[in-house]
Amino acid sequence: MGSEYGATAESKPQIDLGPVTIWWVVWACVWTSALVAGMAYLIANRDMPTLRIRGLALSLTSIVILHLYWIPTQFATMIGTLLPGDCGYWLMGTLLPCGMALFHGSNTRFQHVAKLQRKYALDGHKFTESPALQHKGGLINRFRALRYTTKILIYVAIAMFVQVFLTILMWLISRKYHSSWGIPGTGVHGTPAEVLAAQGAGWEWWPGVVSQFFWSWIVAPIVLWKSRNIHDTHGWRVQTIGCAVSNLHATPMWLIGLYVPAMAPVNKVWVPPQWICLSIMFIEIFTVFLPCWEVMRHQSLRQETLESIARWELKVKSTGSEENSLHSDMTMVASMMSGWKSNSSSSTLSSRDSILTMGALEHVLERNPAPLQEFSALREFSGENIVFLTSVAEWRSRLPQSIKDGSALQEKSKRDIVREHFNLALHIYAEFISVRHAEFPVNISHQELRKLEDVFEKPTRLVYGEERESCDPTSPFDKYTFDLPSPSSSDSGKTLGERAGSIKDRVQYWGDIPVDFDASIFDAAEASIKYLVLTNTWPKFIRDHRTSVGSVENLKGIEV
Repeated sequence: MGSEYGATAESKPQIDLGPVTIWWVVWACVWTSALVAGMAYLIANRDMPTLRIRGLALSLTSIVILHLYWIPTQFATMIGTLLPGDCGYWLMGTLLPCGMALFHGSNTRFQHVAKLQRKYALDGHKFTESPALQHKGGLINRFRALRYTTKILIYVAIAMFVQVFLTILMWLISRKYHSSWGIPGTGVHGTPAEVLAAQGAGWEWWPGVVSQFFWSWIVAPIVLWKSRNIHDTHGWRVQTIGCAVSNLHATPMWLIGLYVPAMAPVNKVWVPPQWICLSIMFIEIFTVFLPCWEVMRHQSLRQETLESIARWELKVKSTGSEENSLHSDMTMVASMMSGWKSNSSSSTLSSRDSILTMGALEHVLERNPAPLQEFSALREFSGENIVFLTSVAEWRSRLPQSIKDGSALQEKSKRDIVREHFNLALHIYAEFISVRHAEFPVNISHQELRKLEDVFEKPTRLVYGEERESCDPTSPFDKYTFDLPSPSSSDSGKTLGERAGSIKDRVQYWGDIPVDFDASIFDAAEASIKYLVLTNTWPKFIRDHRTSVGSVENLKGIEV
């Protein structure tokens, strides 16, 4: 039988400075430096769409804890015989299970966000009801109403407490680590080397073994199975699969290294817990370095899109054929939209740059946003952006001319008309912008958010209540719950006025209309989100359609 850090009955308490041990020390320093750089890069770019949805706080905290277990293990071949006999026991019983619990808790975020986003693609958008109307008493209902991150932390905290408690209990009742107290017959005797070797394995370690099997062979496969049909553009699915699969070998190989005598030669250069460290390295690759690559890819795609737009604008400006070019753009857009027949009779696209323009995006949003909305919800996890844009456009189209020119705001006789459209705007704000009430707050600038809060926040709290906790605008996903709208909901497919009206009939704002409210209240936020969609979701949507339908050349000549 082996020992946790490779100590045997013949081991001498001395530092090993052989080539293998030097290699592991150098490797630990190099890998740790790279990991710190990667984490710093993610934190610096935490506002990028591909990182905002991941919840860096939980995942990076788990990585830090796991790496604190990883580092001492890399030094085990050098100083393993000098470490106390229970050093590995405490590391294995505290840092490793706590890090794994926190990591797998954060890893469930993938399935959770995808589940919430489905409502934008499958059920049609529905305004959420006032939390005051939905609130139910009871401890269980109060727990269900907690933020998603809060609930995950509660689950993880319970698992961590149980694991640490069992680790302490095993250490207290076993005389293997102390001879003055404990259960009689559990102590070990012999030379210091023999005692050290015996302390590196035994029944005291089994709570940690069970914990590792639970997270790696039960929780991770369940998450993987539930996420099998999710295909995102952020590399999140690859990350989830990679982390789940890389954990499977760790505990079995650790046990083989400890209890199979034939592994003794291997244990001299590769101690048993390094099998666990190998899985930790893969977790770090998929959790830190893969998102770094995704951020770089996103920045490259964004730059490519901006360059394409610049080339097309220069071409249009030089030829003076902006109107004909726009008609050509719309024909190509219509060709790419599944099930959409355009009335345009102009020629098809001759340059792939034009399809990436704002004009092409606005045409899709106006004529048939459904395919783009489905893509953004199911693949990009940003369906709220498209629904926000279409909701604002619909709200603006319903405004009477008296509100557009500002005359209604000055006439008392038209206060009811103003109030009606203010309440519609209020629901848009609560559903998409408010960091207190929106499930998916759209990503607008702090200045624009404050401007809208000055107009809508107080009325929103009166209408929706103050049940939900405020959150960090840079981490809006930390406040989700698992509750989803029912697929059979009667709100599905309703227009903006019908959806908001179902709520407005029961509760609406009857106070004074803020003086800053007018027809242009959402213009800046709309422009910001439209630009975000243009440089992020739109080029991915176009590329996805080109991949599935064919190249631009193959699309030429399609009857529309």
